[in-house]
Amino acid sequence: MRKKRWIFIVPAAILGMALFAFLGGEIVKQLWNWLLPSLFSFPRITFWQALGLLALCRILFGGFGFGSGRSRHGRMSPEEREKFRQRVRERFGFGGSSQEPDLGHSVNDTLA
Repeated sequence: MRKKRWIFIVPAAILGMALFAFLGGEIVKQLWNWLLPSLFSFPRITFWQALGLLALCRILFGGFGFGSGRSRHGRMSPEEREKFRQRVRERFGFGGSSQEPDLGHSVNDTLA
């Protein structure tokens, strides 16, 4: 009975992935060819170039889908999170340290 179910699930999954790739590539191609040539004088692209662009964007901005879906910040304990926030405040000057840096001149000196 289980083997019979897999006979339907595997082809449906393969077909679904192919359909998703086709639709994604076609949507990227249509949007690119509609907007970018007229706005920025970019050349028109083919379906395969659009599919490559979609894959590149997924790699650069979306990752590969591995992991639990939680950010590093979400896995921190409350103590680690507070320590991290304190380091960010100190590093970027948001009141982390009590002393202000000495820049050698004041704001009023630059205006005069």
